[in-house]
Amino acid sequence: MTGLTMNAITAAQDPLLDPWLAKAAHLSSVFAEDAARNDREGGQPLAQVRLLKESGLLSAGIPKAYGGQGLPWATLLRITRELAKADGSIGHLFGYHYSFIHALQIRAFPEQRREWLTQSAAGNWLWGNSVNTFSHSLFGRKEGDVWVLNGKRPFASGTHVADAIMIAWEDEITDQRFFAPIRAGREGVTILGDWDGIGQRQTGSGTVTFADVRIHESEILGNTAQDGKPIATLGAQQQQSVLLNVFVGQALGALAEARSYTVGKSRPWMHANVERHIDDPWVKRTYGELYIKVRAAELLADAAAKALSDAWAKGDALTAQERGEAAIQIAAANANAGEVALDVTSRIFEVMGARSATRANNFDRWWRNVRTHTLHNPAEYKIRNVGHWYLTGEYPEWSLFQ
Repeated sequence: MTGLTMNAITAAQDPLLDPWLAKAAHLSSVFAEDAARNDREGGQPLAQVRLLKESGLLSAGIPKAYGGQGLPWATLLRITRELAKADGSIGHLFGYHYSFIHALQIRAFPEQRREWLTQSAAGNWLWGNSVNTFSHSLFGRKEGDVWVLNGKRPFASGTHVADAIMIAWEDEITDQRFFAPIRAGREGVTILGDWDGIGQRQTGSGTVTFADVRIHESEILGNTAQDGKPIATLGAQQQQSVLLNVFVGQALGALAEARSYTVGKSRPWMHANVERHIDDPWVKRTYGELYIKVRAAELLADAAAKALSDAWAKGDALTAQERGEAAIQIAAANANAGEVALDVTSRIFEVMGARSATRANNFDRWWRNVRTHTLHNPAEYKIRNVGHWYLTGEYPEWSLFQ
């Protein structure tokens, strides 16, 4: 391509390009160099986390009042997408980190919020979690002003590299759920390192066990000031937004890597009657179709990110209708992003050719990552919500996933 590279054209068209996105783009290029190897090795992405800390991106989304830069959700989600272009695990960890920053702003008492967010910003902490919505496997009993926790939580993303961890448990008598942030290394908490997913292999999404872990009553997040208000239900939208931007980022990264391979290494099929593989009309059409799909997914993702940013910015003034409108945009973008990413990460092999399908290339990591992550977020239910709204005008009722 004369004069401009594909990356330069994308940057020139990017309406949200700013210094923070530039930092993310730089880190993404660095992470891409070892992404295939890191996927094979799994384990802890210590080097990547160190670079994230040094970049300031882990504190940039914290409100300025607590020492952060107060970046809006639209920018944080674009950063998530940019990191996922190189490595789905890192995009996942970054986006989930802000899920728990978000939870603190909703659930924490003012003094708790100030303490945790100020320390997080000052230390460039990375947050992980041991919450797991569906698992009834960690219970607590009350002993005076202290809760004693025993049990385990599966799918605890990020705990293996986190500085702080959001945890949740059920009262062993009433089954009421409680949340609390703790620093990593709390006595009695053991991270097993047993995550063996086929994808997202550096997210550490395995089991965390709790043996007589003590949580003081003062550590529990119990601020009810926003209960019943639409703003308090945006956690679901934030989570769905993180997921969809990881999907889009993976699709973009897979398509770019496939293009590079096709241009530089793929050979034309014997019956194509062309000198170069890229001159085959079938190859051109396939890449055209995939590019169009990914570009459309980007635009839907941008619109959904703006909807979340706008909704969050309204604070207590957010109405149920405004929350519902954002939910529909995010659901549509989410469902589309997952389907596009699965399609792209599978079909690239058709136009790269048989030699691309080797363990050494490890191009299948893109599909494995997307397939693993989309299973946590079934598109079927997002699509039904959108269809129900379109037919009836009724917005989805709030739940942990919509």
